[in-house]
Amino acid sequence: MSRVSRMSTAALAIASAFALVVGTADAASAAPDPGAVASAAEARVEPVAWTPCNPDPTKPDPGIYDCAVYPVPLDYDDPSGEKIGIAMMRRRAADPAKRIGSLFLNPGGPGGSGYLWATTTRFGKDVQDRFDLVGFDPRGVARSNPLKCFTTDEEAAAVFDRQVGVPVTRAEVDATLDATEDYTDACSRNAGPLIEHMSTENVARDLDRMRRAVGDRQLSYAGFSYGTLIGATYANMYPDKVRAVIIDGNVDPNLRLHNGLEYDRQRAAGFELALDEFLKRCKAAGAPRCAFGEGDTRARFDALRDRLRTSPVSLSDGTTVTLSSFTSQVASALYAQSRQAPLARSLQALDDAIAQQGAPSLVAPKVAGDDAKALAVTVPSALREALPETPYSADDSYYGVNCQDKPYPSNPRVFANLARSWERESPTFGRYQAFDAPACASWPAPARDAERYSGPWNRRTANPVMVIGNLYDPATQYEFAERMQRQLGSAVLVTVDVVEHCAVGRSAELGKLVTSYLVDKTVPAPGQVLKPDAEAFPPVS
Repeated sequence: MSRVSRMSTAALAIASAFALVVGTADAASAAPDPGAVASAAEARVEPVAWTPCNPDPTKPDPGIYDCAVYPVPLDYDDPSGEKIGIAMMRRRAADPAKRIGSLFLNPGGPGGSGYLWATTTRFGKDVQDRFDLVGFDPRGVARSNPLKCFTTDEEAAAVFDRQVGVPVTRAEVDATLDATEDYTDACSRNAGPLIEHMSTENVARDLDRMRRAVGDRQLSYAGFSYGTLIGATYANMYPDKVRAVIIDGNVDPNLRLHNGLEYDRQRAAGFELALDEFLKRCKAAGAPRCAFGEGDTRARFDALRDRLRTSPVSLSDGTTVTLSSFTSQVASALYAQSRQAPLARSLQALDDAIAQQGAPSLVAPKVAGDDAKALAVTVPSALREALPETPYSADDSYYGVNCQDKPYPSNPRVFANLARSWERESPTFGRYQAFDAPACASWPAPARDAERYSGPWNRRTANPVMVIGNLYDPATQYEFAERMQRQLGSAVLVTVDVVEHCAVGRSAELGKLVTSYLVDKTVPAPGQVLKPDAEAFPPVS
């Protein structure tokens, strides 16, 4: 459910790699383990026509990747009707003689591009040796028939530039809600029939079709953030097809599919829990390990936020830190330990800049550095991650999925009214989260009319699901992981003590459990609490 994943500078390289998905399919890869071969009793689908490709054509071709565009029904009620293409990339198993099958990967979002996740290093050598790693862009995302609400970037900017991420004044709120209605009007005009078929239920159907198309009898899958909802939905729609499903950074599926507002309120509380722990750990580390570690870190942070709530702060280079840019940057930094020491430097620099302008500071002012400038850049709240193939270089799959999955009221003023109460509960992120979903109030294909899977969630799967939760996950709070484990028919929860969103690839201890589970189907012992490999504030050498 990562709200902060963005297109990288490798976009042109990705586009070039995608252009290689033409011509004759490669020779059949090594035969899967007999236990993974699809049953002949299943409905037959066309096999994937893989073609060799290079994930980054600016570098030598490693010769281990293939790409494909796999056709699936636009509307599963009309399976022989119009088709859309799912872009796929695989990294072939390094040890074909011991190959088990395919491991499908989804990074979340919704709207996150999973295509290049075939190149991920989050999994150890044994997994890379024995599985084809398969990344894909879900329907409507990036390379897979991207859902587009605008025809040009200029049209999009004319709408999005009128929105305020954390609107406080009546004028800001009204402008944001008006622009949001213009956005959904554009979606009605431009998105086409795909907008009616963006729910996670359809993604799970696509995933099962891809499983059969690569010849696997059962699914091996790792889903992160929103990708955990794909995994949970698949596990309950196709419980007998679960070989090994890892879900990391979990949503609460039942709450999400039944009450979008309450889900978002609790999501804001999760960000607050992570922020509070970040500030406690910063104080414990102290300066210089944590640049913001002097004095009462909680009081100092609150003073910065409250100062910005009344007026923006102009920096010496002419940039301006607003409440919206500040809040979005803090939220972004909580997603990863690697961003938290830089965040601390930015907070300290902003505090110094305010002190030098004559406002009171809770510590002695220092010379404000360039670090404060990072807080002047607003991180977009919604994923818009398509390739620049058209005059509108983004996509709108974030809302395409969320507004079909999560039921919301049809009155957009509800969000503005709730923002006040949510802000009292969650002072930093309540208003921020309240204005994440007003588009769903006027979305052309809302959840109440959608084909969507909303339960039951407790169907017993052929093999247990591995649930992973961080104690201080900002985007999907730890309680969501506990609920996911309880709601699923057969699942075990592994915990990591860290302020971060998702954990696979961040802990060697966890990596061993993940490898054993994927390769040998060894279910981890319940109740384990693991540590990450790195610290947010390592000792200064």
